[in-house]
Amino acid sequence: MSEFIVHSIPGSPFGRAALATLEEKGAPYRLFPVAPGTFRSPEHLARHPFGRVPVLEHDGFRLYETQAILRYLDRVLPAPALTPADPKAAARMDQAMNVNDWYLFQGVGNVIGFQRVVKPRLMGLAPDEAAIEAAMPQAHAVFKELVRLLGSQPYFAGDTVSLADLLLAPQIDFFTQTPEWSALGGPHANLVAWLDRMAARPSFKATTWDRVAEMARAA
Repeated sequence: MSEFIVHSIPGSPFGRAALATLEEKGAPYRLFPVAPGTFRSPEHLARHPFGRVPVLEHDGFRLYETQAILRYLDRVLPAPALTPADPKAAARMDQAMNVNDWYLFQGVGNVIGFQRVVKPRLMGLAPDEAAIEAAMPQAHAVFKELVRLLGSQPYFAGDTVSLADLLLAPQIDFFTQTPEWSALGGPHANLVAWLDRMAARPSFKATTWDRVAEMARAA
């Protein structure tokens, strides 16, 4: 099996989703760290014209956009399958993945997660409390819908883990590191239990912020 290369910054929830998917597949990969402040460098823009992460390389093929990367990995590494065979379950997976990108990250994760986690940890700056407060109404709406979509199922697309779980879990894990988690996710037993199930998976133990930082140092 040929090796996969992932260009990402340690701590990126989107990068973690790609790494966790590779771990679920048991595929060989290497992390090529992207340093903070270099997203707009000519070198990185040649990989990703919009200056984001992750970027995947495999057998001379380069791909950006996390959903595209996860779906590619599930196609070229078919076992274990991470897309449900049932069309309705697959559609629910697709829906949850789009909720992640358009509503959980945009306007919520990229505000609260950035202000509470990234900004102090990587930039040494204090969070903008007004920005966090302004993001909270959308945050409540998104978490309410995620709780509804999950319902009593073990995972977002049913009884087995799917790409939706691998995309959502790194993003939601960010919120557990913020005081806002007690209002957003903490009160919902099904979401907390789901996140515990995801955190217990070897793929997530292997891709914590500290473990990915170790990979970056060894690269």
